[in-house]
Amino acid sequence: METTSPVEKALRFLALALVIIFFMFPIVWIFLMSFQTNETILAIPPSVVFAPTLSNYVALITGKLTTAAGTLDIAFMRNLGNSVFLSVSSVAVALVLGVPAAYAFARHKFRGSEDIAFTLLSFRFAPPLLVLLPLTQYFQWLGLSNTYVGLIWVYQLICLPLILWIVRGYFEDISPDVEYAYRIAGHSWFATFRKIALPLAGPGIAAAGLLAFIFAWNNFVFALVLASADKQPVTVGALAFITSSGIQYGQIAAAIVLSVTPTLAIALYAQRYLVEGLSLGAVKG
Repeated sequence: METTSPVEKALRFLALALVIIFFMFPIVWIFLMSFQTNETILAIPPSVVFAPTLSNYVALITGKLTTAAGTLDIAFMRNLGNSVFLSVSSVAVALVLGVPAAYAFARHKFRGSEDIAFTLLSFRFAPPLLVLLPLTQYFQWLGLSNTYVGLIWVYQLICLPLILWIVRGYFEDISPDVEYAYRIAGHSWFATFRKIALPLAGPGIAAAGLLAFIFAWNNFVFALVLASADKQPVTVGALAFITSSGIQYGQIAAAIVLSVTPTLAIALYAQRYLVEGLSLGAVKG
């Protein structure tokens, strides 16, 4: 039986601590910046000792940003609500469309199925700037420019391929014999899909949905071009803090903290499903 010496344990602990500090330092620094004024943030040398203030969060919540040029109206909370609505709606639509499609690709092999699946995945590979011009023209022709429906539709380029390919792999890892036994008992295809396949692939579906939500939440280019200020998400709304009188670093830091909080809360709540889903099928017997 191998034993670990105290020196080796100390070195491992030190290495782990350095890695955690390296990756957590930017997050902690942004969190501290959100409680500072621009003068404190830009002070040289920087210091972790300062008089905290809630003015940055008050400006975001009230929508009144005070700068050297005067008071500006900002719509950060509306942008935050837009992000929640667009991301949740996009993932919900992608799950409704993608999960049955993933099951069909996993269980029913037909001519051209791999080509169709790869074509759907290729939408995820395409750079957003490559499709923005034709999308803008199509949206103007269809009357979908500057609409929530149009944004949710275009967000399927992000969510649907991701969910389709991830969930397909989980369905393929489930033994079809369990479903065959249930079908032999006289149950329909839809009942088998709903009562057998979906529960078994539940962790994988949750993991795919969470990843799709994060990607949709972080999208910037589509909303910047295809929507106006009243329908843009928080990623685009943060541009309001770059004003003629300078960059409002404190408000930007507070905006980052508030915008990260929903995804962090969802990730912490669903971490059990995420870990189980990402590890599902890693070991095949």
